Amino acid sequence: MEPVLNYINGSFVPARSGRTLDNINPATGEHITSIPRSDIHDVNDAVAAANAARAKWASTSIEERATWLQQIAKALESKAETVASLESMDTGKPIGLARRVDAARSVSNFRFFSDHSTELEDQTFVSNNAVNHVQRSPVGCVGLITPWNLPLYLLSWKVAPALLMGNTIVAKPSELTPLTANLLAEVFDELGLPPGVFNLVHGLGPEVGQPMVEHSEVQAVSFTGGTATGKVVAATAAPMFKKLSLELGGKNATIVLEDAPLHSIVDDLVRASFTNAGQVCLCGSRILVHESIKTEFTEAFVRGVEALNVGPPHLEETDMGSLISLDHLSKVESYIRLGVEEGGTVLTGGLRSNAPVDGTPANGAFLRPTVIDGLSTNARCATEEIFGPVVTLHTFSSDDEAIAMANSTEYGLAGSIWTADVERGKRMAEQVESGIVWINTWLNRDLRTPFGGMKQSGVGREGGDWSLNFFSELTNICVQQP
Repeated sequence: MEPVLNYINGSFVPARSGRTLDNINPATGEHITSIPRSDIHDVNDAVAAANAARAKWASTSIEERATWLQQIAKALESKAETVASLESMDTGKPIGLARRVDAARSVSNFRFFSDHSTELEDQTFVSNNAVNHVQRSPVGCVGLITPWNLPLYLLSWKVAPALLMGNTIVAKPSELTPLTANLLAEVFDELGLPPGVFNLVHGLGPEVGQPMVEHSEVQAVSFTGGTATGKVVAATAAPMFKKLSLELGGKNATIVLEDAPLHSIVDDLVRASFTNAGQVCLCGSRILVHESIKTEFTEAFVRGVEALNVGPPHLEETDMGSLISLDHLSKVESYIRLGVEEGGTVLTGGLRSNAPVDGTPANGAFLRPTVIDGLSTNARCATEEIFGPVVTLHTFSSDDEAIAMANSTEYGLAGSIWTADVERGKRMAEQVESGIVWINTWLNRDLRTPFGGMKQSGVGREGGDWSLNFFSELTNICVQQP
């Protein structure tokens, strides 16, 4: 492939330093292309371009900006197969998953926010013989930092509402997965989006992300990624009083009650555990099972896990592809070894050397989905985010115990409860410390609802009006009546 370039002020340009980074296919270990290794000088150029474009973009009507989002959605839809192919090559995920999730939902994000803008109503409040008008204004130049697991999906989730609200953008995608961010910049260029409205800067977090967060003319930062990096972003941005949205890590609990219809939900539970090789912040990596059905559940779940077809991402029949990199694979394997040291038993999967994936390149980052039983709920393997295809099993004897176990980690992003009694499930969900709790479903998203986590899973909410509020400055104009 041709080298990927930054997109600044409507032009594709290399890093000022001329330095580059290699982009590697994690399923094959092969070199795909190079990307700019940008630094503070490139960030400064991008911010300057964004600020130069601010006034003109902010002066367009919300109806005009909504039309832009529809045009972007249409263009991405016409390139859906290219998006899926690039995403599969960049991340190692199966091509079918890239089509269903990454390509399709990226289009949906732009369409949703465009359509949602038509539902906005002018807010007025009358009291004390005065009328209070709520006015939305753009924040200004916003910084968007996105992760490697759902590259275009999560970038579009931020770009769409930011543009709709009249902001200009400096975006930094993960250096591991730059290809679809580059494709989005190409779409903007083809459509003729005004120069400077969207700027894309590639590179490493400390060299690009940090200068972006530190920049005095970046008024807001929306970050999705790991909790450790999120703490650095928060520590930098908070003293500068920037608007900040952080969607961070998770250690999500899947609660299976004794009345759950196991025969009909096992496939859903496997999907909730191992979609994208467990590299989704919403995956359920701790399964809490009522003690009365533990044996039956374990047998059925392990059969379901072992039925997953792990293999090359480009094959239609592949259910689970590679992890994002060999380095990340080594980290995940270290947790499997830790789980055994902590007293756990590997029921299926395990280390590469013990459970090799047939038909895959030796230098591909493949690992079989792994289930570990017998760990304490306080074990590190059961409380720390692994972000890979590793699930731990635990038992409980009462609803209160299940809730206490679900709440026992420092995270609070998502979870699910599976039961024949929906009201019982809802009562339990109300006590789970989590931004999202699904009952008898998983990854069922209504984009109008708030998305975000509690505790060390993040700060703030995005989605629907929450996204529009984050990417807006809200002013109260109070008019005294005669």
